Amino acid sequence: MSVPSQRTDEPSRMTLPHKPAPYRHFHRIAWLAVALAFGVIVFGAFVRLSNAGLSCPDWPTCYGRAAWPSAAHEIVDHAATAIRPVEVHKAWREQFHRMIAGTLGVLVLLLALLASRKRAYGAAQIVTAAVLVAIGIPMYMHGEHVAASLLAIAGEAILLVAALRWSNMDLARVAAFTLAVIIFQALLGMWTVTWLLKPIVVMAHLLGGLLTFSLLLWMAWRSTNLPIRLAEAVTVRRLVIAGIVVLGVQIALGGWTSANYAALACGNDFPTCVGRWWPPHDFREGFVLWRGIGVDYEGGILDGESRIAIQLAHRMMAVVVFVYLLWLAARLVRTPGMRGWATLLGLLVLAQVALGIANVKLSLPLTIAVMHNAGAVLLLFVLVSLLARLRSPEP
Repeated sequence: MSVPSQRTDEPSRMTLPHKPAPYRHFHRIAWLAVALAFGVIVFGAFVRLSNAGLSCPDWPTCYGRAAWPSAAHEIVDHAATAIRPVEVHKAWREQFHRMIAGTLGVLVLLLALLASRKRAYGAAQIVTAAVLVAIGIPMYMHGEHVAASLLAIAGEAILLVAALRWSNMDLARVAAFTLAVIIFQALLGMWTVTWLLKPIVVMAHLLGGLLTFSLLLWMAWRSTNLPIRLAEAVTVRRLVIAGIVVLGVQIALGGWTSANYAALACGNDFPTCVGRWWPPHDFREGFVLWRGIGVDYEGGILDGESRIAIQLAHRMMAVVVFVYLLWLAARLVRTPGMRGWATLLGLLVLAQVALGIANVKLSLPLTIAVMHNAGAVLLLFVLVSLLARLRSPEP
């Protein structure tokens, strides 16, 4: 009696022969870090959109405190008061965001230690890099900025060299690289405050957070080991990578729009802008990435035409992303076993576009604006999950 052959295009959750996870609970720690990274990104959007990004002018303390002041009269003769008066209702948001980001950093450090412990001097390299960065923090607080920067650069160099030297057979390489990314994220967070919301830094901080989320998600899926087997996995992976690229460009444009306070540059008009399909605009001025240090960018410094150019670019790229991701969802629907992922992707795309339009028509309400940021993270979750799980059939 013949046994029916299994379809090679059906997804399979058979356990693969693979290199053992660095630690039996590694995947649980990784998933916890993914959840926390999502929270850090969404709460960071809340901090930025509620204009609380400069509510703690010093770093990493808040008016010299490890937490935050509960009343303005508690802060007397602290240097930060000369930069910005105490706003208690905002200060807690910024400092709490730093705290949960620091907690995420500890989890990433733990993952890097676990992933590298079987490498020759692997844990020693991770610990050395972390110690150098940690020593640099109090030095920075005491004004030794050059020495602190050199220590941070040395720590980053150790991690990057380790990631390049280690093979891609297990998670040691990506774990070391993730730790390097999150350390650079901390530096971007510091520069966001000390450089007074400089747009290129704010945008880079957003992209760094999403890169951290993606790397952690990759490690979580790989250590969980639940592959999806498809005969056309190679083709679908290429389509997913293209989706990640176009989504990444749109997220960068969204970050640039937010950092330059251009979300309402077209007023409440949609799909037109200030009553016209192609209003006066200035792309050259709107996309100058570096304007020097010392300017307070809170509230934005660009004129109307420059902000309109930024908003137009964001809208045009949104059309590209909308069309491509909907097409990708339709393509996945026709792939056996991928209907659930395809439906989720399509619904998220439609919801994201609706939230973007609502932001304009309702004058950027805080709740909808934060949900729009969360929607971008969820879209990234779907695409990176597919990229991490798709595999060709076993021989």
